Amino acid sequence: KRRNGGRQKKNKGKPLLCRCLNCGRVVPKDKAITRFQARNMVDGSSRRDIEDASVYPKEEFTLPKIYIKVQYCISCGIHARIVRARAARDKKKRYTTKLRHPRGDATSNWAKT
Repeated sequence: KRRNGGRQKKNKGKPLLCRCLNCGRVVPKDKAITRFQARNMVDGSSRRDIEDASVYPKEEFTLPKIYIKVQYCISCGIHARIVRARAARDKKKRYTTKLRHPRGDATSNWAKT
């Protein structure tokens, strides 16, 4: 089995609990699969109406996005293909985003090894 037991708890005692977004299961916060979802505030047709009614030029006017933190239990994360079962050598690779780079340079391929 995994060295960390599928959790990120090291010497922290009992973690807070959170609810799965999909099924409502109670999951420890350090075990839950957490992702950020970026959504537009309004749909496309409403956005066009707002841009047409705006006094600002379209190049300068941008509607902000909503960033939602979604947390899933392991079962729903696998079922929805957010995470997948991987081979032992592939488990060493960590999930990363475009926003976070350990050395500060965007061209580093530290997660591709």
